[in-house]
Amino acid sequence: MLLVAIGVCYVSASMPATLRNVDVSRRQDRYRVVADTHLDASPEAIYKVLMDFDGDRYQRISDIYKESSYLPPDSDGTPLVYTRVEGCLLRYCRSMSRVERLEVVTPQFIRSRTVPERSDFKYSLSEWTFEPEGDGTRVTYLMEMEPNFWLPPFVGPWFLKRTLVKGAPAAIEQIELLAQQEDGAATSAAAR
Repeated sequence: MLLVAIGVCYVSASMPATLRNVDVSRRQDRYRVVADTHLDASPEAIYKVLMDFDGDRYQRISDIYKESSYLPPDSDGTPLVYTRVEGCLLRYCRSMSRVERLEVVTPQFIRSRTVPERSDFKYSLSEWTFEPEGDGTRVTYLMEMEPNFWLPPFVGPWFLKRTLVKGAPAAIEQIELLAQQEDGAATSAAAR
């Protein structure tokens, strides 16, 4: 889910998809991203889009996603998901995979925690919170991660924030578009 954070972008406040704030920090080897966004779609629809690991939605959100799927549940019954992304920072390119445990409160909250022994991350936590706001949804995203691989020294908070803000417009627009399609499908079904 880290790279879904790349879906957060800066768009003028007069447009539906709006990034109000993004903060990126680092403490030792652990990075933290906090973003506050508004999307012109319902919480239920955004939740449904971000929970669709078996469909092709992650690949439609961003072409960095190469694979996403649900796995058999963990031994305690907790849902597990798999994602594999490929990305480059300047000339440094890498494929990264994660297996994550999902905790959800439908449709207000998604939390995922990486299973380190099955991932390219020593630690990763992502939290999405969805709150109705006007005709849309306030989306708050928190992510903390510590990669289990070398990152070039230039990859600090400033560089990550610049990359997120610069490269994300298409991804957030896709999340919003897919969620609006969900809202439209729900409206059509209710009208039948």
